[in-house]
Amino acid sequence: MSVCKDLKEFSRTHEIIADLFSLLAVAWLLASIWATLEYHEPVLEWLSGNYLLRAPVLVLALALNGFSILALLAVGSARFGEPGERCFGTFRGRRARHGEQSVLTSWVEHMENVGKKHR
Repeated sequence: MSVCKDLKEFSRTHEIIADLFSLLAVAWLLASIWATLEYHEPVLEWLSGNYLLRAPVLVLALALNGFSILALLAVGSARFGEPGERCFGTFRGRRARHGEQSVLTSWVEHMENVGKKHR
């Protein structure tokens, strides 16, 4: 089984834990915003010491923070969707409709289908 299917199965059987992951993602996001507002001056002062060494460390830390928030949201929202739905699929307009319609039309159709699916 793929990781996606394992994650969907786990979050559907343990919905309380999936809700906890969603709540944890929101709490992590709010804590990140608070930490950014609280500690931006000391971080900028630390960064001014050596840009070449410290800027990549800061960018990596920010990327890991964003990735962790998205990962927690993915675990929390994996219980939604159809039981037989594919994992990690892109919308059909990019692959199946070269020249038939414009890219914008394919994207609009995709967004309409997403809206129907999640109502």
